Amino acid sequence: MKLGVISDTHGGLDDTVQALEELKDAGKILHIGDVLYHGPRNDLPASYNPKALAELLKARNNIIYIRGNCDADVDQMVIEHDLSKKSDVITFDGYRFYLVHGYEETEEERIEQAKALGCHVVISGHTHVKVLEKKDGIIVLNPGSTTIPKDGSRSYAYYENDEIILWDMDRHQAIKKIKLNQ
Repeated sequence: MKLGVISDTHGGLDDTVQALEELKDAGKILHIGDVLYHGPRNDLPASYNPKALAELLKARNNIIYIRGNCDADVDQMVIEHDLSKKSDVITFDGYRFYLVHGYEETEEERIEQAKALGCHVVISGHTHVKVLEKKDGIIVLNPGSTTIPKDGSRSYAYYENDEIILWDMDRHQAIKKIKLNQ
């Protein structure tokens, strides 16, 4: 089974639709925060349409949300899904994933928390910069941003068959892959 990972959609309708379409065979999708609002430090995304994005997300029942620094109570009200958790742990295909947006703690603190929780992977967002690497025995993943990348290309990630793949939405190709069982 496939697990999709998106983050920092910031109200970008067309970008999020593209990512969800490309992840259509994922049984679950993790949204690592900053769902609807673009935030005061970002330009308005070209496809900014938080109202339409809220309607699209409201109809989806396979997304687990983590609250980001740009998310608010009203966002949870309009998407009608739980957007209250700042962190969570899920188990998927026998692996434990620690989910956190990543604006209140350092990467080292996230790694230590993942270890304390018995997790194999820590997933964060916030920076809009893609990361997929192994540090101190933990796989660190930041899927980048589907809408406002700060490193040149829109992206998401997915897990399938014991492997995490970081995917470039603009070039339609894998950027990096890491096996979990090694």
